[in-house]
Amino acid sequence: MHGPASPGWLLVALCAATGAYCLLRMRSTVEEQRRAAGGEALMGFGMAAMAVPATAFTPPPWAWPAYAVVFGAAALHALWAARAGAHHLHHLVGASAMVYMAVVMAASPGHHPASGGAGIPLLTGALLLYFTGYVLLSGLRLVPVAVAVGGAAGGWRDRPELARACRLSMGIGMVAMLLTL
Repeated sequence: MHGPASPGWLLVALCAATGAYCLLRMRSTVEEQRRAAGGEALMGFGMAAMAVPATAFTPPPWAWPAYAVVFGAAALHALWAARAGAHHLHHLVGASAMVYMAVVMAASPGHHPASGGAGIPLLTGALLLYFTGYVLLSGLRLVPVAVAVGGAAGGWRDRPELARACRLSMGIGMVAMLLTL
């Protein structure tokens, strides 16, 4: 995404660290947690790649359509998984938002939407409202889990408070990326 370089690099670091932790969570013994962690790792690394400041790297013209295809496939997978539970709908919204941002970036002249107000304001606003609400709700849900678990022993893989913190940080990252459209 485009904007000041320092916040962009912080967003890259946050999303990459989140993706890395989600890869670690894929080693969990709980199958549903492994499956969710895989999708979240893809989202974290995809957000990190999209957040690289334009002053450091300008992606080739084929990169934005490739992002749209990858996250379009992730959205279809989330839609299919939503048959088993409504909690997959958030993954559908997240992957769809990534497709939207990739399409906006591909369609914007010079791939610099921050300079020209790219995107559909109503859709961008709706996504901002959704992810802002998600961040606030996730933050509220995280507090009791962190307090209850405290310093519980266990591996890094099966820590519910860390998984929720990762989802919270990806939600914050999504809000930041949508604000740059």
